[in-house]
Amino acid sequence: MQTLPIHLDLFALVILLGVAQGLFLGVFFLTGERRKSLANRCLGLFTLAISSISGEIFLNYTNYTFRVLWMGDFAEPFNFVLGPLFYFFVYSRLWKRLPRYWQWHLVPFAIWLVNAVTWFYQPIEFKYNSYIDSQHPELPFIHSKPYIEEDFTGLRPYINELTLLSCLIYAILALITLQRASRQKTSGQAIFGFTSLRLLSWLFALVPVLIVVVKPQFYRDVGDFLLATYVSLTIYTMSYLVMRGSHFFQDDPLTESPITEPDVPAEPKKKYEKSALSEELEEAVLTRLNRLLDAEKPYLESDLSLPKLADRLNTSPHNLSQLLNDRLGMTFFDWLATHRIAEARRLLNDPVTTNLKIDEIAERVGYNSPSAFHTAFKRLTNQTPAQFRNQLASTR
Repeated sequence: MQTLPIHLDLFALVILLGVAQGLFLGVFFLTGERRKSLANRCLGLFTLAISSISGEIFLNYTNYTFRVLWMGDFAEPFNFVLGPLFYFFVYSRLWKRLPRYWQWHLVPFAIWLVNAVTWFYQPIEFKYNSYIDSQHPELPFIHSKPYIEEDFTGLRPYINELTLLSCLIYAILALITLQRASRQKTSGQAIFGFTSLRLLSWLFALVPVLIVVVKPQFYRDVGDFLLATYVSLTIYTMSYLVMRGSHFFQDDPLTESPITEPDVPAEPKKKYEKSALSEELEEAVLTRLNRLLDAEKPYLESDLSLPKLADRLNTSPHNLSQLLNDRLGMTFFDWLATHRIAEARRLLNDPVTTNLKIDEIAERVGYNSPSAFHTAFKRLTNQTPAQFRNQLASTR
């Protein structure tokens, strides 16, 4: 078997760095507290899948596939999971759940995964011929007899067209979902990170466009390196959005220890007595908080925290905590529970949502744990959610 030397250039470097960053993001979203979010799990699986595809393109582009022929086309089935996973990510980020009958969206991936056995279980000579046919048609083929018949579906010659169709369908579904959510923004639905979701959706929508532009310009799959370069740039954009939302790089306000005279006991201080938060600043932050509540209802986000809310109000967590204590007379967690339970009561009383299960309502108002929702509801209303719903039903 004739081989070619390793080929490295700027495109190869960009693709390789994108693969590494994508794998890192995938692990990041699927570990720690982040994995509790359904949207994070979908995004983590999406980045792992797209990194696998880019990794295969990197091996082909650099000729490294000659050294690992046994891995030939290992990522091809993932072409049919990219669209569904991205759509699941957008949908779950907006509505905290997967779309109905979501399992059916994965049927093409399952079929292609089974079909993959017909080219995975082949002699190395067969895989060599497949590789040079798609990447280096100038090289001579070698005689090879397959173990089993390749491609029992007969669809593999249309892999590019089917991938284009899959990405196009799910890009449209994601954009439609965003459009519907945008219309409901003023009616009380929480849309956290809407701008970032829209940006990522349009970036994904460009993939089928690029396939249409790139594929006809190259023989077989040799133009895939341009698609992989674009994917890498998209992964870098995702990384930037993740870092932009992180509080790691923000300085926490330093608190100075009070200096007291010797042998004179320190006078007890109120919790926020030494805070520099003026009355004018309190009013400004409170105004921004009320506007945010009216526009986005951030308390419906399951991962909302005091630092995240403070960041969106352009203040520090310490100042926001003081504001909630001084002006509203409650801690952040009391404030969060109060608004969530008020929204839950509205949903339980709304004829449009009366068919929802209690656990579904708990998820909609930001609770990952149904037991935590029941505890908070009972504490604030002296009733369980079921008792509240039954009482409403008896008065109608």
